[in-house]
Amino acid sequence: MNPRTLVLFCLAAVPALPAAGHEFWIAPEQYQVESDRGVTASLRNGQDFEGISLGYFPNTVARFELRQDGRVTPYEGRLGDIPALQGAQVRNGLLVILHETEPASVKYKTWEKFQAFTDEKELGDLRSRHLARGLPLTDFFESYTRHAKSLVAVGSARGADAAAGMETEFVALNNPYADPPGEGMRVRLLYRDAPRAEVPVEVFARAPDGTVTRSVLRTDARGEALIPVASGHDYLLNAVVLRPLEGRREVWESLWASLTFHVP
Repeated sequence: MNPRTLVLFCLAAVPALPAAGHEFWIAPEQYQVESDRGVTASLRNGQDFEGISLGYFPNTVARFELRQDGRVTPYEGRLGDIPALQGAQVRNGLLVILHETEPASVKYKTWEKFQAFTDEKELGDLRSRHLARGLPLTDFFESYTRHAKSLVAVGSARGADAAAGMETEFVALNNPYADPPGEGMRVRLLYRDAPRAEVPVEVFARAPDGTVTRSVLRTDARGEALIPVASGHDYLLNAVVLRPLEGRREVWESLWASLTFHVP
């Protein structure tokens, strides 16, 4: 292998890490598939339901699972695969794709960038808490992890989502493919298996013409939110936990929960 080829190979083998202040989600190639078809899905990172497709790199993966009717199948792709999930053979019914990342970190050179992130995600008065801990306003680090789920209809799409034991996660309380939409899509937001009450949930809705709208709802006392939905739309839900870290280079840790689904 000549030096130029070796350099290109090494560059291709380096995973593109998701940007810390951006959403991370699972994007199925199709939200509804026949039971004899394989399922393909991308891992995406970006903003406003638009982003780049990330490759499959085992060192960034904490969990990658296909969950159906109580059965859990770990997924292993090939190094560098884009899309990260390719042609997975699954059973008839509701499929939940789960992906959880290993921790990564980002350095904030200025407070303003961190403030913009915390303002957008409505995380409260972080500056006072930051200063109360005696931390600098420049050149500090944050750790972050992603906790993503996606609902895919396979054949009849019968089945239900359930808590999967991630550090934080959304749980769909109804099946958008099999249940009448009624008043909307009800979800529960969990952190360490307990409901997250009175916290913001971002809702990104993509219409059939590709336009995306963003709204922010709040969970109720039970950690639940009712998402207004419309036929033919794709949805991305996003919520962030931010907690302090002690005794490490990183002084904050963000945990990003996401859920994607389609409403026929």
